[in-house]
Amino acid sequence: MPVVSLSHFAGKMGEIMPIMMKEFTRCMAVELHKAKVTLPQIMILHFLEMEQEAKMKDLARFMGVTMAAMTGIIERLVKSGHCTRIYDPQDRRIIKIRLTAKGDNLVKNINEGKHRMIIKIFGKISETDRQDYLRILLQIKEILLRENSHLAQC
Repeated sequence: MPVVSLSHFAGKMGEIMPIMMKEFTRCMAVELHKAKVTLPQIMILHFLEMEQEAKMKDLARFMGVTMAAMTGIIERLVKSGHCTRIYDPQDRRIIKIRLTAKGDNLVKNINEGKHRMIIKIFGKISETDRQDYLRILLQIKEILLRENSHLAQC
């Protein structure tokens, strides 16, 4: 295999990633439209599914937005019935956000659609290539989690 410069690699990744994102979004479009939620809201719902509940400041940090922006996003998710606010009985200034059954069902439906799409796409690639791709993606995940604050300044 020919040597690929990091700059050439970055260019190719810049071409590939929007196509992948568009197709994943297209796959979720029916659920997103039906539920009237945005991609950032879906990211928050996925985060809440993994964490069970989260403080507003943790959600804002995860999304890289201000507390004011996060308050607006959460307000829409609460109004739509996908999330609920939980107030700390000892300190009502502490607000945690949790998925409702409606929010949980939406995340499950979207996850099922992504699962089907991944199987459809990666079923056309050899098992060895899938293993290599997964290994590389796990490395990327670790880098992103470890260097999150540094990479946010790109």
